[in-house]
Amino acid sequence: MADHTHDWRENGVRVIPSDSLDTNTAQTPGMNRAAAINAARVGAQKLWAGTVHIHAGAKTGAHHHGELESVIYVLAGRARMRWGERLEFVAEAGPGDFIFVPPFVPHQEINASSEETLQCVLMRSGNEAVVVNLDIDPVETPEGVAWIDPIHRA
Repeated sequence: MADHTHDWRENGVRVIPSDSLDTNTAQTPGMNRAAAINAARVGAQKLWAGTVHIHAGAKTGAHHHGELESVIYVLAGRARMRWGERLEFVAEAGPGDFIFVPPFVPHQEINASSEETLQCVLMRSGNEAVVVNLDIDPVETPEGVAWIDPIHRA
């Protein structure tokens, strides 16, 4: 027998059209974030999701997201990520790649292309967009880091 105690029409699946994302969310200089899923918009309790665009040749200011874990999925363009106390590490990701940013890691997103907008989908482990902008004096030449999967070693 069906449980009719829930109002699934009003409290069930939500579709957020791409033209209705909310840009009134925490921002970092150099990028445009837009929220699709959060507590205020859909009542999300455990996650935040939205989009991020970085113009050709642009880079963000250094920042972190407190205790939240972040996942970035690259839709188009080339992302260059720098991270560390002085942004001393670097790696790149392209369309179809995922990027994981652990809690409290200082990082900076850079659009590695001088011609194409970097377009990404962003998800975080909390329902609000925590952004702590940092004043970091970065190293001049960061160390490239190739990710090695501990499960599928080459």
